[in-house]
Amino acid sequence: MKYFMAVCSLFVMGAIAAQDYKGQLVTDDGSPLEDAGIFNKTNGQHSHTDSTGHFVLDRTSVNDTIYFSRLGYATQTRVVNAQDLQQPVRIVLNESSISLDQVVLVSEVNALSRLVDVDVKTDPVKSSQEILRKVPGLIIGQHAGGGKAEQIFLRGFDVDHGTDVAINVDGMPVNMVSHAHGQGYADLHFVIPETIENVNFGKGPYYMEQGDFNTAGYVDLRLRKSLSKSMVSTEVGQFDTRRFLGMFNILEQGNSSAYLASELYLTNGPVESPQNFNRLNILGRYRYALPGDQELLLTASHFQSKWDASGQIPQRAVDQGLISRFGSIDDTEGGQTSRTNFVVNHNKNLNDGKSFNTMAFLSHYDFELYSNFTFFLDDPVNGDQIKQYEDRMMLGARTIFKNNTAQLGSTNFKYQAGVGFRYYNVDDNELSHTLNRQELLERLAYGDVDEVNTYAFAGAAFKSGKFTFEPALRLDYFKFDYVNKLSELYDNRSEEKVAFSPKFNTIFSPTANTQFFLKTGMGFHSNDARVVVANEGEDILPTAYGVDLGTILKPVDRLVLNATVWSLFLDQEFVYVGDAGVVEPSGKTRRLGLEVGARYQPFEGLYLYTDANYTHARSTEEADGEDYIPLAPDFTVAGGFTAGMDQGFSGGLNYRFVDDRPANEDNSIVAEGYFVTDATLNYGLNNWTFSIIVENLFDSEWNETQFATESRLFSEPSPVEEIHFTPGMPFYLRGKVSLAF
Repeated sequence: MKYFMAVCSLFVMGAIAAQDYKGQLVTDDGSPLEDAGIFNKTNGQHSHTDSTGHFVLDRTSVNDTIYFSRLGYATQTRVVNAQDLQQPVRIVLNESSISLDQVVLVSEVNALSRLVDVDVKTDPVKSSQEILRKVPGLIIGQHAGGGKAEQIFLRGFDVDHGTDVAINVDGMPVNMVSHAHGQGYADLHFVIPETIENVNFGKGPYYMEQGDFNTAGYVDLRLRKSLSKSMVSTEVGQFDTRRFLGMFNILEQGNSSAYLASELYLTNGPVESPQNFNRLNILGRYRYALPGDQELLLTASHFQSKWDASGQIPQRAVDQGLISRFGSIDDTEGGQTSRTNFVVNHNKNLNDGKSFNTMAFLSHYDFELYSNFTFFLDDPVNGDQIKQYEDRMMLGARTIFKNNTAQLGSTNFKYQAGVGFRYYNVDDNELSHTLNRQELLERLAYGDVDEVNTYAFAGAAFKSGKFTFEPALRLDYFKFDYVNKLSELYDNRSEEKVAFSPKFNTIFSPTANTQFFLKTGMGFHSNDARVVVANEGEDILPTAYGVDLGTILKPVDRLVLNATVWSLFLDQEFVYVGDAGVVEPSGKTRRLGLEVGARYQPFEGLYLYTDANYTHARSTEEADGEDYIPLAPDFTVAGGFTAGMDQGFSGGLNYRFVDDRPANEDNSIVAEGYFVTDATLNYGLNNWTFSIIVENLFDSEWNETQFATESRLFSEPSPVEEIHFTPGMPFYLRGKVSLAF
């Protein structure tokens, strides 16, 4: 009889072996925990909770060891018993200080993004400029008084304002095609820093969900779905700076919650001609969630900004004593812009590891910018000031189906597939020659743009032992229309193009604390519609071919190391230079790079991190010595530390270093590097926080943006090509008081 019972027991155990392990993760007050990690230490399988806290972990057996982890919560370990496989489990995670041991290395192509979440949580961004700096290796520069989108540099690219980095906020694209100032223009100033939950990113063209502009990488900001507390803060500093912030819970009832956030920022900046800068942000978000079933997020936001700017100045004017580093040649530069967004996100759980995620957005945007880069080069009487203007509507939608428990014969795998579209209607896209922001002297370009991008993608993840294989394919279709309103006759030109972008990523995880990866894939960025029709459809979607080989190691619980060698080849492209209204071919380029990083938390209350990046970037069609890529950074380092607890004293220090880099093709003009340090000191007392924020702690003299530009001053008989720059912020002190309730 006992042998019979033993055989029956083995039969039952076998029947319940390698089954789906289901459940929900919640906080101690019962709130669902989204995007928590579930990791099977025994076989390497992993999963994440959905928007309602539910998860499905396939191929789980009795006696498997499961980790449940999420930043800000104490990690739990559970050994699976037979009952766990018969009915869903409910796991409660308790709040805890942010710690690196809460991060489990799982087989994901953007695993480094989860480590950088620790950076964000331990040292939250304090301004909209800091958002992108959280991405290792990405540096930014502002050159229009804080109102224009930042200039971006990543992986040896001068991305301008977004040409080769795809930027999204909760799935809504930020990059704007065929923009009056430049292709891919990405203005993130409509985001209130305190509403950011995390920064998801990936480098290279390896991600099927990312399409246009994803060559050097992508950044996807996730905003808070709800507030744990309401908050108000006031910030006052040098240069007539004032900032006011309010974030309020306005609904918390049953399955519904909602909050409002607003920000007002005013400053004159360190320049001699006051910037008169003002920015207003308002955001409202409503969430309806049925646990285990579905979630609906409705978001509305409005942003508007206005400023006067001193613009870029020539180095010779400073050297000759004509102006100071913070002076100006044309102090009538400046502009105004606004953006209004409506976004809907809906997540539907279909049970058994299947789900639908749908996002739709509608945005209205306007832009007016006055700049003067060459002063009196083209017009020695009135000067060379230009106006760039547009009025834009953007709308789009995307739906993704995910199946985490698919089977092909005896093979278990995961897959997802999605479809979507984006439509841009741009009226009165204008480049004009102006005087003193008042008088229109000549229209240089003027027209309407209509652009459609429809796309589909699909990919799968197959696990075999310690290996995970992820093949994927993306298909994009573009249609470009441009109406030239300067033509005496109706002039409407149209072109279309299709792009195939295959990807294949391989991840090897020999242990729970070790990961090696090989990423390969193709990506692209679209060219300006005016370039497309001007070149009769040639080189519409130049392709990028990339390879990454790297590792992430966790030798001890609170130390993480990462290293990557990579290569990226970019096909011929034509770039529309919005400041001149001309087309410039830039040729084929090749970039090779090495990235290393470390994050260490020796004990609770002290967190250190650093990232170093080296890139060798060259044109492949020019002679040696004349093949440099202007302004491409070759060596950058960024890092810092934070220390202290929520109550009492806390603070941190951050640094960033950019090496000298070529400003033109033969490296005869050099953009000077810089080293800048920022610091923060906080004191927490009950619900109050008192902060001192210092930018450029050591008052370094540095140039934030630099260009090799040919210009002529009013008194000069002939033009000169040299470095033109905007000065970096000097020592800048601000005080801040916050109250949470």
